[in-house]
Amino acid sequence: METLCPFRLEPFFRTRPWGFNDLNPWYNYKTEGEPIGEVWLTGEMCKAGTGPLKGMSLEDITRQHGTGLLGPGGEGRSFPLLIKLLFPKEKLSVQVHPDDALAQKYGEPRGKTECWYALDAKPGAQVALGFRPGVTREEIGKAIENHSLEKLLAMVPVNRGDMIFVDAGTVHAMEPGAVVLETQQTSDLTYRLYDYGRPRELHLEKSFAAMQLQTRARKVAPQSENGHSILIDEQYFRMERWPVRAGSAAKLTAAMGRVQMLFVVSGKLGIDGSSFDAFTVERNQLAVIPAGAAPWTLDASSEAEVIRILPAES
Repeated sequence: METLCPFRLEPFFRTRPWGFNDLNPWYNYKTEGEPIGEVWLTGEMCKAGTGPLKGMSLEDITRQHGTGLLGPGGEGRSFPLLIKLLFPKEKLSVQVHPDDALAQKYGEPRGKTECWYALDAKPGAQVALGFRPGVTREEIGKAIENHSLEKLLAMVPVNRGDMIFVDAGTVHAMEPGAVVLETQQTSDLTYRLYDYGRPRELHLEKSFAAMQLQTRARKVAPQSENGHSILIDEQYFRMERWPVRAGSAAKLTAAMGRVQMLFVVSGKLGIDGSSFDAFTVERNQLAVIPAGAAPWTLDASSEAEVIRILPAES
């Protein structure tokens, strides 16, 4: 397997009508134009900011170094996970994502199952996660016509540190008040079911085909394991929260045999190795540790909190 050096990915700022013009204190980023709603951390357009691959997009790295990055069988595959930060200033549309089978029926490679980790949440923050018990498809159709769909949605309060699993087929919506780290299959397939009367296109036929009235969507409680917490472990991804202190860093540097991402929630990390220059990963930045990573060490001289994100094992 090809050996690749760990590297930091530079974020890509995506405009969204429901976002903010100023992302402080999360990022030193302001815009006078369309607001920023999403910060993509592993988008195909994100570029390596350190090491021998510096300046290359994640798409090109994956295409040219598939096995070294993703492990055996990685050639010809896409990077498996799209990781974003979401900054909703207004309500997002009520939407649903297809599962793999339906997406492939429409000629797409995969569906979209995702999860949300609340990095911050104001009092009263909530999300819509499916429908209230007993709601029927007929009621949903009528509620869309008379602009009352919100009354049928199951609202879930969100607090800082909550993990919410949103499997494909779950009708959902995000409201203002929370900053969310979203991890999902690499797919941007979204069907808009309802948009509060705003003049954007709806995808009713595909939404009704994709939506399921009962899904596995839910809040997921963290599980403690050997000095860290498992936030979620589902079909497509696993996320762990690590307090980085002296003694815990060595566990994070163990070889995994698959690509891993390290997202810094607080503090900063130093990553070093004999075959590449040391680099830092600060708050709200993300480092990629390839499956065939060159030997590397983690500087735990200062306290930090890290979320490690892993794709499903091949």
